[in-house]
Amino acid sequence: MGGESTTRTGPHGRARTGGAGGRTGQRLSNLAVALGLVLFLGGFAWGAVVYRPYTVPTTSMTPTIAAGDRVLAERIDGSDVRRGDVVVFTDTTWADAPVIKRVVAVGGDTVSCCQDGGLKVNGKKIEEPYLGADGSAESSSFPEVTVPEGRLFLLGDERHGSVDSSAHLTDAAGGTVARGAVQARVDAVVWPMDGMLDRPTGFEPLGGLSVPGPLRTVTALIAAGAALILGGAAYGPYAKRAAARARTRTEPADAR
Repeated sequence: MGGESTTRTGPHGRARTGGAGGRTGQRLSNLAVALGLVLFLGGFAWGAVVYRPYTVPTTSMTPTIAAGDRVLAERIDGSDVRRGDVVVFTDTTWADAPVIKRVVAVGGDTVSCCQDGGLKVNGKKIEEPYLGADGSAESSSFPEVTVPEGRLFLLGDERHGSVDSSAHLTDAAGGTVARGAVQARVDAVVWPMDGMLDRPTGFEPLGGLSVPGPLRTVTALIAAGAALILGGAAYGPYAKRAAARARTRTEPADAR
């Protein structure tokens, strides 16, 4: 019993192989498709929980984000906001819709622009490579402002005509926005596919920069899932045809 072979033979005693190989191939195909679906749907679900899509209606954040661009913004608490972040917030004194601007100063900071051609925070000139050629236009100049605790000072990257904190200096909050008004932090421009926003390293000497959200991991899961689904779906028929060819080659001509 222990030495009995499971190999089947044809009508003339020739071994017939490939049936088990075909079944194994189909099982591998099904496993790849199932695993791919888990990764693909899991990635989408994770992304839907963590991120919100927005369409940018104005040019105030050019050249970083143009009017009409679609962005993905990570849902965060206002306490997680750092200098240099591009955030989505709602403040009724600014607009009745979500607004996207860059945080340049936080509670306790002093900030001014652009009397000597650049932004200064706590007396330090900030390098801002994300600005356009005329990003430091004199029209955006304002004297030194001290940001109250728990609030943020925000500017558009297109400094020439952006309606930002510099344009709201005369309101009761001195142009600042409460941290609690922030809904999300922009991670990437997804249409057109410009990718992840560059980290604003000019603010790094003033304190730690924020850590990007899990968008790259989410994207990798979705891509891996799609590859497994497509590869598994293609491998099943291939394995079946390969097994059939193997059976044909092992059978004598008169048995077919």
